[in-house]
Amino acid sequence: MKAYFVSFALGFNYFVGFYYGVVSIIYTTLLTIALFVILRHAHRIKYEPFREYSISPETPSISILIPAYNEEKVVVRTIRSTLAVDYPLFEVIVINDGSEDGTLEAVIGVFGLKKIDLVYRNILHTVPVKGFYANPEIPNLIVIDKERSGKADALNCGITVSRSAYFCSVDADSLLERDSLIKLMTPIMESRSPVIASGGVVRILNGVTLKDTAIQEIGLPQGFLAMSQIVEYTRTFLFGRMGWNALNSLLILSGAFSLFHKAAVVEVGGYRRGSITEDMEIIVRLHEHYLRQKKPYRIKFISDPICWTEVPESLKMLGRQRRRWHLGLLKTMCQHRSLIFNPKYGRMGLLVLPYYLFFETLGPVVELTGYVAVVCCYLLGLLSTDFVLLFLTLAIFYGTFLSTAGVFLSELTYRRYPKWSHFLRLVKYSLLENFCYRQMNAYWRTQALIQFIRGRSDWEHVADKGQGVTGEVPHDEP
Repeated sequence: MKAYFVSFALGFNYFVGFYYGVVSIIYTTLLTIALFVILRHAHRIKYEPFREYSISPETPSISILIPAYNEEKVVVRTIRSTLAVDYPLFEVIVINDGSEDGTLEAVIGVFGLKKIDLVYRNILHTVPVKGFYANPEIPNLIVIDKERSGKADALNCGITVSRSAYFCSVDADSLLERDSLIKLMTPIMESRSPVIASGGVVRILNGVTLKDTAIQEIGLPQGFLAMSQIVEYTRTFLFGRMGWNALNSLLILSGAFSLFHKAAVVEVGGYRRGSITEDMEIIVRLHEHYLRQKKPYRIKFISDPICWTEVPESLKMLGRQRRRWHLGLLKTMCQHRSLIFNPKYGRMGLLVLPYYLFFETLGPVVELTGYVAVVCCYLLGLLSTDFVLLFLTLAIFYGTFLSTAGVFLSELTYRRYPKWSHFLRLVKYSLLENFCYRQMNAYWRTQALIQFIRGRSDWEHVADKGQGVTGEVPHDEP
């Protein structure tokens, strides 16, 4: 029995070591691809005519959809910043998804809206709409009040009302930079293949100073959790998504800021009602549909257009968010399991989805059990010091290298944080983020896996927004 236990323990430890070795190879490949792509893009955007497109009558119009549920503290700020974007023709559609606070009243009061009659052709079969609100003096703003049914259904409602060929989904706690939409649309207009979806970079708003809903001064938050998330977002967006983008294999575009061709989304039936991570599920379904139909298409990630969004600064709310994200990933993988290892879907079926299955959905479990197994086996004398050092290098120190590389790559190309003190703090937290924060993330994601096995699939709402930003404009000011 003892010999069996020893053999099993050693076998599992070597499996963990092999697992981290494969992960390191994949991340290194993505980092290398992203490095060349980002440097090329940073050079090219100096000459891109996006400013000409911003005044051109040929630029397609966009409907900006803002679903809101209990967003009283932040939604007015988001609407104001969205109305101020530099884009030739757009409309803003706010969907109040049965909020239980003063979200609807705040929007109606600040923008002087009145209830109007509007024909609603329910092509995506949403829950009933209770009313529409508008102000003739703000002709490109409309507010929809509907029964509570979740973000996916709220977006479907906005798509149904929208009048443009493209729509952009924006979270109710986010701010768009003035030129973000035109930068997101420019590659679509210049692409030789049909681009059915594209997304930009999401930056963290915590620590930023606002003036009249515009960013006055870019700064960094003080808390460990918010700083760790800045490093995490930088790494994820700049070489994670950029690497997959180069292979036309993006599986996720951030729901906080993504642009879609409306006809493509309607063709696949809109967002799946009840989906926890609707932003990922719709992308997978678009891939599936276009690959099955053998239609040419592109889903792009653009590393230049920026959307700023708030992130949780408490363990409770951050845990809710990460469990929800991972639970949504698990549900999406389960719903589209027929694609996995299916050669009919090319690299999506043979490479991308298997990667997400083995290294994203199961990765947290391997990580947590790996820490425990390696330490215990080392203390029992079953593992050599060399193996433990190799494990620490692959599991922790290589992650530190990736975080640091992401920060350097971001600041050398785009320099979003203007002060050297910002850069030094980012480097500091790129080291610290791999200790404690990363392990907490793995714990929350493992919790989500257990919840998924038990059949739980409810939405954990993140509250306490509007706390990490200074210079807010009160609701009653114009």
